[in-house]
This record gives sequence, C-alpha cells and structure tokens, in this order.
Amino acid sequence: MIDLSMVPSNPGCYLFRDTKKNIIYVGKAKNLRKRVGSYFQKQPMDPKTTQLVSCIDVVEYIATDNELEAFILENTLIKKHQPKYNIDLKDAKTYAYILLTDEQFPRLLIARKKTGEGTFFGPFVSGIERDYILDALRTSFMLRTCNKMPKRPCLRYHISLCDAPCVGFVSQSEYNEKIQKIEMILLGKTKELLGKLDAEMKQYAFAEEFEQALHVRKQKEAIEYLHERQNMARPQWYDEDVINFLIHDNSVYLMLFNIYKGMLTNKNEFVFPYQNDFFEEFIVQYYSENPVPADLIVPFRFSDALKVFLSEKKHKKVHVTVPQKGPKKQLLDLVLKNIELAFFGDAVKVEELQKKLNLQESPSVIECFDISHISGTSTVGSMVQFRNGKPDKSNYRRFKIRTVDGVDDVAGVAEVVRRRYTRLRQENTSLPNLIVIDGGRGQLNSALHELQKLGLGIPVISLAKQFEEIYIPGNPLPVRLDRKDKALLFLMEIRDEAHRFAIQYNRLLRKKKLIA
Repeated sequence: MIDLSMVPSNPGCYLFRDTKKNIIYVGKAKNLRKRVGSYFQKQPMDPKTTQLVSCIDVVEYIATDNELEAFILENTLIKKHQPKYNIDLKDAKTYAYILLTDEQFPRLLIARKKTGEGTFFGPFVSGIERDYILDALRTSFMLRTCNKMPKRPCLRYHISLCDAPCVGFVSQSEYNEKIQKIEMILLGKTKELLGKLDAEMKQYAFAEEFEQALHVRKQKEAIEYLHERQNMARPQWYDEDVINFLIHDNSVYLMLFNIYKGMLTNKNEFVFPYQNDFFEEFIVQYYSENPVPADLIVPFRFSDALKVFLSEKKHKKVHVTVPQKGPKKQLLDLVLKNIELAFFGDAVKVEELQKKLNLQESPSVIECFDISHISGTSTVGSMVQFRNGKPDKSNYRRFKIRTVDGVDDVAGVAEVVRRRYTRLRQENTSLPNLIVIDGGRGQLNSALHELQKLGLGIPVISLAKQFEEIYIPGNPLPVRLDRKDKALLFLMEIRDEAHRFAIQYNRLLRKKKLIA
C-alpha cells in the first residue's frame, strides 16, 4: 500500500518503481501529493494507466522550487532512465534556443540545436515563454521576419510590425541599435537597458519628439513585462554535485544532488550517526566509489588535503564552492528543503503550527470539523484527525445532522462538536491537542460554547476559506499568515481533507435517497 501522506504538496517530479526497483514512470506536478494521489483513486482509468498502477511498488519524489524547474527535471530524468510507461516522452526534444542571425539586418528565429551562424540564447525552460519572448521582441522592436527581403514593404510594415529595412525605411545603424538592445534583454541585462530607455525617452520628450518618446515607452513597458516572465536555463558544460545536511537527535540526515550540464538528474539520501568530522569522512567514502564532479557545492569549507584527494581521483582540479548567494546558494537551499520534506516534513509543520498559534503543547493530535449540505438538505458533518502531521484515517468520523433544519452551519458545528466530545468524555478517551473548525467567527464561537458546557479547555480555532483567515478565541481580529507559510499550508491541508470527507458522505446519502 502506497503511503501518500509521505508525499509533500510541493512542485516537483515523482518516480514510480516496480518490485525490481526499476523506474517505470516519471511525471511532473505542481502539487506532488494531489498528482500522485490521483493514480490511486477509485475511478475509471485508461488501460495503460491501470497497468502502470498495478506495477507500482515504490513512489519517490524530488521537490523543486517551482513548476518550471519540474519541467526541466522531468525531461532529464526521462532521457536518462527511459521509463517503460513514458512512451510519448522517450523521444522528447531538448529545450530550444533563440537564434539571432548573422545577417545585415538580423532576424530572431527558433533553433532546436546550436548549429549555424549567429548568436544563440537559452535553452529556454518553457516553450510557451520562449515563443512569447520571441514574439514580444519581434513586435516591440519591429524586426524583419522574412527569409528573403522583398523589393517593397510587406503587410507587416503596413500594420506597424516591421520598419521595412528592405526599402531603407530604417538605417543600418538604427537597426543595429535595436539589435544591441535585444541582446541585452536576452542576456538578462534588463535593468541596465531600462535605465538607457528612460534616458532616451526623456531626451525625445525634451525635444518634443513625442511619437518617438511613445515608441520608446512601449518598448520599456514590454521589457518590464518580459523581465517578469523570462526564464532560461543557462547551460553548464560540466557536472556538479550539491551536498547539504541536517543534524537531529544525534543523527545526520544528508542529501546529495547530481547535476549534469546544469540539470538535476538524481538525488541520494543518507542517514548515519553523528560524529566529529562526519562530513569529510562521508566525502572520502562516497567519492571512493562514485565519479567525482568538476564542481562540488557544499555548506562549509573542508581541508586542502581532501581537495587534493578529490582532484587526484578525478585526474584534474575539482572546484569546491561554499556559496553565500546566487544560483548555487539556491541549489544548496533546495537540497535542504528536500531533506526537510523527506525526513522532517510532518514534524516541521507541526512545530510551525505550535509556534504561530502560540500553543503551550505541541498539536500532535488535531481534529477538524466541517459541515456539508445541498441547499439545506442531506446535511452532514465530518471530523478528520491528524496525528503527528499525518492523516489518521482510522479515527475519521462522520455525522448525520439530527437537530438542525435548513442552512445553519453554526448550529451544525455545535451538534457535531457536542456529540464528539460528549462521547470521548463518556469513554474516558484521550482528547486532541487542537480543534480546527471550517468557518469564521460564528462557527468558532459555537464550538467554543459547546466545549465550555462540557468543561473542556481544548484549544480551538477556525479557518475561514475566502481569505484563509484564522480566528482565535479572545482575538478581536483574525490572523492572516503568508500564503506560503508552513503553518497555514498545514491548516489548509487539514481543512481541505475534512471538506473532502464531508462531501463524500453527503454524496453517499444523496445516492441512497435516489436508490430508495
């Protein structure tokens, strides 16, 4: 049975292995848990997917910072492992470049390979972004697109998409100035270029050449928007390994990423007892049996003797980098994020929730309630339990609402809270550390009132879905956390699970009514 609770909700790639540990499928996802979980839901699937699911023995994942990185990683992993069920992607092409041709009046073209004369930019992570950038540059700078320049202006000139260099409507020097600006954009020097365009715009305005000033302003606006959308993978023609670790409870949790020509291809996880000089000992043992990369990215410096050992093993100098900022520091942070998700994901979010809610005890057991109905009919309540950050489905409960008629979620919350904790008191069963109610201030006060009548002092909060605001007893205003905050994401995960469970029961009751 696949344990989906171990899969995070981050973007990234997932790998399915069979009983022989062979990788049989690689996929990408914006939300790993939702995407992987979709394979194991009880719903009709095509024959190929049904066969794939029947062969899955192990699910692995590699988290990334965003969905675009997942695109690159998926492409690389498929090419490396050639999974059996990635039929349509086995011949996936590499990401394309933008080519600035070496002509008297250069053009911008798409190039799949770096062959031919001209300057290449990229490769681009996203084909959509590449095409957008290409079109925006051609349009904003009114470049020619014709294979052979005609003897008279074409339609693109008449609709203001080309300056018609074919008939001399733009000089060679003016056209070259535009090409220089385009090169700056494609090299990522947008801030420097925007400063130059600002100066140009002021000069035209001062000279009362308002049409030219307007044209420069349009270029400036297009570049500013491009700056937000542009995302390229800058090629590296050497291999890198990135290593990071966490120490917890006298154990070392270490992860190593293999990067091949700028693309993440694999990760390795290690857990071993902590001891002095563990890091250098690991380096020696690992690279005695594995290839040494050209560049090693690590969290701190180690001895010169170890650098010599690595260089001799590779038969050339190995660069050891301890980055403090920039792309390599981002790689180190990404490895650390994967360590947290792989080994401490559940513990971290529980600790964050305790901290953000200022709870005296760790919320190791959380129970969440939700009410579901269709226009006041078939009203049901659900309760889900999370234990140590994971769903504990054996302790899920559902309630058919008995005392409420019509649309009244506040009264519905009161009933399910009263029934749940009256029963726990009667059975002398342990209570949760935190109660979460799906709703706003009204639902919170209703639950709090029932708990007070039972003489229970369990911490209780509510989460209102529209703005994801947290209501806390005694606080006149709701608490708003950053949308990426781990504590908020954990609360949303719990709330969404309670909502799913309530809707599932509501549909079951309606189905029974239809059959009856």
